[in-house]
Amino acid sequence: MAHQAPQARIPGTKVALSTASVYPENTEAAFEIAGRLGYDGVEVMVWTDPVSQDTDALNRLADGHGVPVLAVHAPCLLITQRVWSTDPWRKLTRARHAAERLGASTVVVHPPFRWQRAYARDFVAGIGRMAHETDIRFAVENMYPWRYRDREMLAYAPGWDPTEEDYRHFTLDVSHAATSRVDALAMAERMGDRLGHVHIADGSGSGKDEHLVPGRGGQPCAQLLERLAATGFDGHVVVEVNTRRAVSSAAREADLAEALAYTRRHLAAPAPQPRLPLAPVSAERGEPR
Repeated sequence: MAHQAPQARIPGTKVALSTASVYPENTEAAFEIAGRLGYDGVEVMVWTDPVSQDTDALNRLADGHGVPVLAVHAPCLLITQRVWSTDPWRKLTRARHAAERLGASTVVVHPPFRWQRAYARDFVAGIGRMAHETDIRFAVENMYPWRYRDREMLAYAPGWDPTEEDYRHFTLDVSHAATSRVDALAMAERMGDRLGHVHIADGSGSGKDEHLVPGRGGQPCAQLLERLAATGFDGHVVVEVNTRRAVSSAAREADLAEALAYTRRHLAAPAPQPRLPLAPVSAERGEPR
């Protein structure tokens, strides 16, 4: 009997667009682009854009463009230190409430900066407490050491690698893995079934956080996506790429369309084929009957 060629399947994992991927365009533009290109949803990066902080406005955009909010990225960046208060725990509480109101399943959070000493001391235990209070996933993201020339600074506490701590859920960012010069596949293996969320982007390993369109760097983006498909990953994959240097809005959309097509293609790994029945074996002669 001739073997049938493996049949590609429709990926079950939803692919979202991070609103950060359209910068310097705004949050509203991200919903428009995600809807036009056919993304399954968006991850809202909460930052200085007032719309990103307003759940009513975000719900209107989601309804208007038919693009649900699948995740909320808490305001953890240097430029968002005053967004939603200067108290980091209050920020996470507001991110949780936003996720609940928006119907999102995940809050992405970075480890604290080292100078946030009180927050850092209680971070592991505090995230654990918050995770037990809600069905929302608080998925702690891998970061990277900061480098300048030949010097390296550890900017995060307890550390930039969340797999060294006992968090319930992780976000794996492939560009950050490239920046920290670690193997993204090995990190995914360490995360195991606690891997709850993925930021897909590429990197060259240059030490800069590049967030290239997947397929344009040296990271195992395809292998990671195929592994997620093969292992029944139940989280979301978010395209989080840097399009700041796009020469036009059309060029930016072309990059985001390419990233979506790449991600879906590799999530649609060939379906496993049924094994052919073996011929019965004679107990006396050890041969097929």
